[in-house]
Amino acid sequence: MSEEKKESLNFIEHMVAEDIATGKHSTPVTRFPPEPNGYLHIGHAKAICVNFGIAQKFGGTTNLRFDDTNPTTEETEFVDSIKRDIKWLGFEWNGDALFTSDYFPQLYTFAVELIKKGLAYVDDSTAEEIREQKGDPTRPGTESPFRTRSIEENLDLFARMKAGEFPDGSRVLRVKIDMTSPNMHFRDPVIYRIKHETHHRTGDEWCIYPMYDFAHGQSDSIEKITHSLCSLEFKNHRPLYDWLIEKLGIYPSKQTEFARMNVAHMITSKRKLKRLVEEGLTTGWDDPRMPTLSGMRRRGIPPAAIREFCDKAGVAKRENLIEMELFDFCTRQELNETTDRVMAVLDPIKLVITNYPEGQTEIMSVENNPGEEVKTFREVPFTREIWVERNDFKKEPQNRKYFRLAPGKDVRLKGAYIIHCDGFDEDENGEVTQINCTYYDNSKSGEDTSGVKAKGTLHWVSIEHAAEAEVRLYDRLFSDPTPTSHEDKDFLEFFNKESLKVIPKAYVEPSLTKSEPGTTFQFIRIGYFATDTDSTPEKLIFNRTVTLRDTWAKLNK
Repeated sequence: MSEEKKESLNFIEHMVAEDIATGKHSTPVTRFPPEPNGYLHIGHAKAICVNFGIAQKFGGTTNLRFDDTNPTTEETEFVDSIKRDIKWLGFEWNGDALFTSDYFPQLYTFAVELIKKGLAYVDDSTAEEIREQKGDPTRPGTESPFRTRSIEENLDLFARMKAGEFPDGSRVLRVKIDMTSPNMHFRDPVIYRIKHETHHRTGDEWCIYPMYDFAHGQSDSIEKITHSLCSLEFKNHRPLYDWLIEKLGIYPSKQTEFARMNVAHMITSKRKLKRLVEEGLTTGWDDPRMPTLSGMRRRGIPPAAIREFCDKAGVAKRENLIEMELFDFCTRQELNETTDRVMAVLDPIKLVITNYPEGQTEIMSVENNPGEEVKTFREVPFTREIWVERNDFKKEPQNRKYFRLAPGKDVRLKGAYIIHCDGFDEDENGEVTQINCTYYDNSKSGEDTSGVKAKGTLHWVSIEHAAEAEVRLYDRLFSDPTPTSHEDKDFLEFFNKESLKVIPKAYVEPSLTKSEPGTTFQFIRIGYFATDTDSTPEKLIFNRTVTLRDTWAKLNK
């Protein structure tokens, strides 16, 4: 591998490349181990891109393993949604999806082995007593009075725990390490607890369940994961991860941590996201304002944009905050290349072309995407009466560089004719109710021989053929870039009440009545939008994905 190539690798890629170069591993085996207790969010997207990306780069594989060790919070619904999100992002896992519950028998055997080695004991202490025994970072812990139980007694009690003889919370299994260790995770951590709960896969077969710190490393070892990649909050867990593998003498998977995905104006805490849903501040986990992948999909964020964002954010060793502007940039860049341009009028005002024949409908051929190598076109009906945007007209422009509609001004209608503004009608309050124009009949796009120069081009929709639509304008969910960083304030104090504005009656060109949910478009001169999952031909609904440029504040004044 050349020096130039090496310099382009992040620190994890350097590590994997070195392991392959030295013969430690032939190819990497990574894993993505989500808990099936919620929906994936932007932080998970980063972990997915890192784990699957490393494997792809070096010709390896990635396992999908559900960490289903807590039966009280897990559901098959979440398993299905996680699978769907991973595939939507563009990744495929190796073989069938795996589950930690598949390894419950083996994990139990590992626990018994630790007991036999004198490295684990059954503790009758309450949860509160165990917390007190652990001490704190400035004070050493104290040993449990049950720490000196014999191996025989511990084996008997652990077997009886498994048999269901004891109630929840009455006993736990702890490993025996060092109650004075500066690493709190070394102070005799709990590795099994009693839970008489029905598991979504194993039913009532088990009433004891392994803790994450025990199940995770051992599951990695069982699957022969070469590189266990996780976020920085697990850095202090790594010594325990290594200790358990060493004491059990099993395959030495290696844990490496990287900075998690922290994006300005977003949160990724499941508990906090749940509050947004339960308190009715969002419409659900797939609300287009949510940082969940299901919410982003509904909003129209392309999976390629998310992958590009994760790539540009990079893989770092220290926590950092990624600006949301980068996320928006990646979204625009992808949509600019892939979406068709269509016409929609969000704040309509009637425009009448007084010299155009009444009752006539002309079909205009309008370009779909100017960036296409092979140009494609669609048919758009044009008539005497059209809708245009209200803010595209001024009675008396104050700016000499104003190139839109005003009395005496010429503009081109996108894909159609150049028109001249003759005047307007207004009501008793001075509100303009109609714009009156004439057109140059030899100024049709592609056939223009009029010689008239129009510096401005406006989008429009035929009134006769327009389809009504509800348009939802989404903004940042929080007004503060780090809403959870204020110790003296609840993060909901920063909830952006202007994060959703609904336009109940906009008008779109008729071709959009056939758009499938999830289809994205550029509404010409307005922004990028996606057809909502609840949209039907009878009730069109479009969600704003992102503006044309960084103008959130301006658009929402």
